[in-house]
This record gives sequence, structure tokens and C-alpha cells, in this order.
Amino acid sequence: MSEDIWAARDTNPDAIEAALRGLLHDRHAANEGLAPARVLNLVVVVDREWKGEIANRLDRVGRYHASRTVLCAVEAGRGTLDAVATVTYEEPASGIGVIREQVVIDMGPEHLPVLQTVVDPVLVSELPTLMWSPHGHEEAVAALLPIIDVMLLDSDGLLEPAQAFGRAHELLEYVYVVDLAWLRTTPWRERLAASFDLPARRCTLDQIVALEIRHQANSTASGLLLTGWLASRLQWDREPLQSRNGAGLRGAGRREDGQVAIGLHPTNQDAPGLVGVTVSCSDGFALSLDRARGGLCAQERSPDGRAQTWKILGASRGEGGILGEGVRQALLRDPTYRPALDAARELCPQ
Repeated sequence: MSEDIWAARDTNPDAIEAALRGLLHDRHAANEGLAPARVLNLVVVVDREWKGEIANRLDRVGRYHASRTVLCAVEAGRGTLDAVATVTYEEPASGIGVIREQVVIDMGPEHLPVLQTVVDPVLVSELPTLMWSPHGHEEAVAALLPIIDVMLLDSDGLLEPAQAFGRAHELLEYVYVVDLAWLRTTPWRERLAASFDLPARRCTLDQIVALEIRHQANSTASGLLLTGWLASRLQWDREPLQSRNGAGLRGAGRREDGQVAIGLHPTNQDAPGLVGVTVSCSDGFALSLDRARGGLCAQERSPDGRAQTWKILGASRGEGGILGEGVRQALLRDPTYRPALDAARELCPQ
């Protein structure tokens, strides 16, 4: 990959936009086979001391880079704007090569209430805009809500799931929400759905009597969202789960002809997200999925007591893949997230 760079101190949004136009013009004049990507804007607001780490995470999203990324680094005591604009490209051997653009703007807290005036001139017009503010900065979120289409957040990033779910619910009134905690449940939802997709197996969905979810200690939100997904899809009646003094959550969902015992258990694991899921049915059938090297380990017990174990390869995307999927989801719409979120809010301990 090659790149062209422009940088300036004590600058302004119009100068940044003009510099980007100049970089793109010069690069296209030098090679007409290069064209700028025009799919998605991404605005990221971070604390300046975390700028490098967030930039590295964005570098690892694979092929799901935004067309133009505007990274706003907030530094206490700063009153001016410093900016670096970069266009990145790979010279095509034939055909068309794609140019991606990134702007890093160092700013102060005083710029956050008026962030729209800083960011809007730098965005590519008529493209959907995704915003990610991993360190909070609610003033920045409020300032940009009128011009963004999608908000990226991580419900696992807040200590209290009820607070995180309330924030997601509030944002859904204004924009589409992509929740990284929800995306961490995707491999588990896909495998559970596939396991019960066979016609002979579907009838056992009405016989589920227990759901056990094992999750990383700080990923209770992911566990609740997976529970909410099952509860909303299978139409279980919900009531708040009970806290077990740091040992997880316990409660029950009610279906038409019985109830489902629900347990969420924090488990040691470095990576955020789920560790394992076990679904048990009244006829003796049980299915367990557990994170393992290279994928998920599946264990199944049939009603007659026979057991089998196998490996589901490539189930985990890793945190880099999760963020990349979050960027991709900005262009899609998942109709199952909001029902799962509503159910998870009902399941949160009071």
C-alpha cells in the first residue's frame, strides 16, 4: 500500500476538505486507474491518549474499511485544530484501484458541542455516515446525531447492562444502532439456529426447559442479548433475573406449557463475549457449544442418552473481525436486534 499525506497546525475544516480534494486530484492525475471509494463515512471520537490504539483497531478491520474515516482526538486544554489527511491506495496492475481516505483531527473539549461544524465539511456528501464514540463524549454524539445515520456502540463496554441497553434504546429513536455486544453473539445464534433447523428437531424448541450461558465477566450484556434473542423468537414471557452476588444471574422465562430455567455465569476468559451455551429440553436432548481453539466445540446428547462431540471450525471472528463486521452492518439492517434488546431490558435485574 502507498499513501499521500497532508498535515497542518491551527487549521480549519474548509482547509482540511480542500487538502483532501487536492490529494485525490493529484493522485488521480498521476494514475487514472485509481478512484476514491464511495460507500460509507466513519466518524470516530476518542480521547487523544487512546488515538493510537483505536487507529490500530481500525487498521485490523480487514476489507471492511470505511471510504472516508474522520478520527477526532480530544485533548484537554487544546483550543485549536491540528489535522493530518491521508489517502491510501494500491497501484492497480490493471483495472481500477481504490483510494481510501483518513483524516485525524486533534481538538479540544470546547469543540465537541459544535462538532457538526467541524466534521460536516469533511464528510463525503450523500453517503451514509457511521459514528463510533468508544469513550463516551455524549456532547459529541448529541452534536452529530442530526447528520449521522448509524451509531456504533458496545453494550459490553458499560459496567451496567441496564444503562447500556437504555442508551441503545434511546439512540434507536434517532438512528440505526450497531451493537458490538450483539455481534459477538452472532456465531452462537447462527449455530443454535442451525442446530434446531432440521424439521425433526424444530418441535423440541417448545420443549426447552433450561438455558445456561457462560460469558466473560465484563460481557453480561452479550449474555443477556443472546437470552433476549431466544426469548423474543420463542415468545417466552420475561421477568427480571436475580443477581447472585457476583456469581451471575438466575431466573426463568415462561412459555405456554411450562417454564425455562435461565442462568448466566461469568467465566474467566481474556476475550470479550460468550464462553459457552447449553440448551436442555424436557425429552432429554441437550446441546452445548463452547469456545475452543479454532472454533466452537459442540456436544450433543440425544434423548436416548447417546452423546457425540465435534468441532465447528472458524466460528470466532476475533475482536478485529467484530469491529469490521460492525462497519459492514452499518450498510445492513438486522430486524432481530431490537426485539432482542427489548427482551434483554426486561430481563435486566432491577
